[in-house]
Amino acid sequence: MTDWMNAVEYILAGALLVMMAIGITFSASMPALDKWNKRYFITLFSLLFLCAVICLLSLIFYEDPTKAATEKVIYIFESLFIVVPIFMPTIFILHCSREKVKRNLLFYAMIALIGVYFAFLIVAQFTDVFYYVTPDNRFFYGTLYKLSLVPLVLIMLLNIAGIIIRRKKVSKKHFTALLIYLLPMTVAIILHMFVSVELFVIFGMALFAMIMFGLILSDNMEQYARQQREIAHQRASVMVLQMRPHFIYNTMTTIYYLCKQDADKAQQVTMDFTNYLRQNFNAIASEDPVPFTDELKHTQSYLAVEKAQHENNLFVEYDTPFTHFRLPPLTLQPLVENAVKHGMDPNAGPLTISIRTQQTDAGVLVTVEDNGRGFDPSDETKPHPALDNIESRLKQQCGGTLTISPRKSGGMSVKVRIPLKQLEP
Repeated sequence: MTDWMNAVEYILAGALLVMMAIGITFSASMPALDKWNKRYFITLFSLLFLCAVICLLSLIFYEDPTKAATEKVIYIFESLFIVVPIFMPTIFILHCSREKVKRNLLFYAMIALIGVYFAFLIVAQFTDVFYYVTPDNRFFYGTLYKLSLVPLVLIMLLNIAGIIIRRKKVSKKHFTALLIYLLPMTVAIILHMFVSVELFVIFGMALFAMIMFGLILSDNMEQYARQQREIAHQRASVMVLQMRPHFIYNTMTTIYYLCKQDADKAQQVTMDFTNYLRQNFNAIASEDPVPFTDELKHTQSYLAVEKAQHENNLFVEYDTPFTHFRLPPLTLQPLVENAVKHGMDPNAGPLTISIRTQQTDAGVLVTVEDNGRGFDPSDETKPHPALDNIESRLKQQCGGTLTISPRKSGGMSVKVRIPLKQLEP
């Protein structure tokens, strides 16, 4: 073996070790991967890592003429380990197709071919027809070496046929990923029948396994993102269904007394409360950001009901010159409701809430401020599920942020920042 070729193989073996270590780490740490894919890729990369270690040992002992027996043992393990990464796509195909391994013809065909391959490997230990190692540690292929690789080629071909037949049962990314893994490796193994490129085959297998992993990870991340959006939507739905009972009771009581005192006002409050409820339940069905004007109308309906209850103790200031943007449903109204809940104090003066919008270089800024009593010091250590829910949905649905801070003159200030991409033309 020439020095440059020896150096290339050492570099490939080292790169293979690093790649597989990275693959194992990413497979174990990525939260987007489901449990099955996590176990699958950890196993695949671990086996390829062992193949790399064996290849490295083979390179180390190859030049030592006294290590013929060691080299032969290493080649046996190398031949054993290389079978598993070739067979593992079968398991992946059946899993993606939702087919059970038991009584599956593809699976049993693979087992039969692996049995034939192992039989050839056992025979190779007692004869020179497949390969042999000379006493001075020289490795040679026998006359039937090509035959010993036929089962591996057939396994790859069956895998290719298996995924093509089941292409309608798997996602496009899974189908593409498997073909990227299988096609080049089949060609490489066929080439290995005629030219000794074993390390190149294993390196290529690892490289294409990483590409396959990337595509599968991308697919799982998309599913993970969808699940997170669904969770956020469900939380929003729960928040709607868990409206403050005393607010509903107080509203109905107010309407009851207004029916005798001021029928027209009772009618208006009923309409405002109806609009408020309609907007709340419409938000359950909305999965995407909505126009700010919709949120503003929802908030105005809510405040109209609150003002009917609190008479001259609640005032609202609107300064919303910019409204051409979108934000997650149930963002503004809960913030205003939170200001009323924490800011209203019967023993203090009237509560004034201001709602402002402002276009900035980064997007738009929505500010909700009040002059109320704000949070109690003890509230800072308590969970705030409604605010946490708003913050989570802002981040997931539109990349927005939520910040809360006390005002120097008293009360609280809540700022919502919406990025440029949510601005409407």
